[in-house]
Amino acid sequence: MPHEREPARRPDACPHARLTVLYEDVTTEREQPKSAAARSALISILKVGVSAALLWVLFSRVDVARLWSVARNASTPWLAAALALYVVMILVSAWRWGLLLKAQGLDFPFRRLTASFFVATFFNNFLPSNIGGDVVRIADTAPAAGSKTLATTVVLIDRGIGLLGLVLMAALGATAGARFGGSGPGVGAGMLWAGFGLAAMIATPALLMPEAFVRMLQPLRIVHREWVDERLDRLTLALGRFKESPAAIAGCFAGAVAVQAVLVAYYLAIAHSMRIPIGFAELAVIVPITFIVQMVPISMNGFGVREATFGFYFSRLGLPLESALLVSFVGAALIMVVSLAGGVISLARRPHPVERSV
Repeated sequence: MPHEREPARRPDACPHARLTVLYEDVTTEREQPKSAAARSALISILKVGVSAALLWVLFSRVDVARLWSVARNASTPWLAAALALYVVMILVSAWRWGLLLKAQGLDFPFRRLTASFFVATFFNNFLPSNIGGDVVRIADTAPAAGSKTLATTVVLIDRGIGLLGLVLMAALGATAGARFGGSGPGVGAGMLWAGFGLAAMIATPALLMPEAFVRMLQPLRIVHREWVDERLDRLTLALGRFKESPAAIAGCFAGAVAVQAVLVAYYLAIAHSMRIPIGFAELAVIVPITFIVQMVPISMNGFGVREATFGFYFSRLGLPLESALLVSFVGAALIMVVSLAGGVISLARRPHPVERSV
């Protein structure tokens, strides 16, 4: 009989080959998290580098001894007023968040929303980005909502309306703040009003025509059709409820403007504590623009970028760079002091079930 050829063995028929494939799979799975962690670490290092470089440039141009002397002689009553104003800002923010939740049929006690906002503020100030605070708010409301998509939608709408209020405050301040004038570098009143109009045009379809807005997101179905369809359905339902509750949207927008006004007053109190001659209208431009600039993820929690923005606008007002750094640093320090209460609340509180209203 002719010699029969031995059938070729499949790679996985060999125990050694099977072990090799298994090792490669496990190694790949381990390398992926390591790669993501390495990227995250690299981004954090770059952000720290940007913040450090900007702060080094700024501090190289000021008299640090004089800076410290002015800070030490700051008025304690005015600083206490600034702390109180920041607490008021948190209370108003929690109230307007509650309006949006009620529009979705969710009734949370104001005390719980306030506690959640304090915890979110703590995470915003002690984590590398402000996403941590939003995650806290979503986690605190998702169980009662029965959907992370719904809880996320409420937080995003709250964020979007807050941004509208921020740009409106800056536009009003630029219009009223004659000291800036219409010339020179920087963001002028015209650009701010145009930005507010553009943002309002983008937000209007989502709130007034939710079905059309959600249809614009249909291309996302290519990622995972069933998963995306389920979340788009929930998003349509949530936006439809907002459309049926215009009073909640209007109240939230009024609250957003109030929040920005309180924040401007907060920095004004800090400026008064160190006898820095600057008014509400000027800070109504500087403070919102500073917050907008900090949204660009190029620095560690806005350090350096925030101070550079304050310095740029203070110089346009003829104020020394030391004044800008003092207002910025003292403002950031007091915010961290207030946010520590959120850390205490986070350690002390326990989850309580919240019933969904009919």
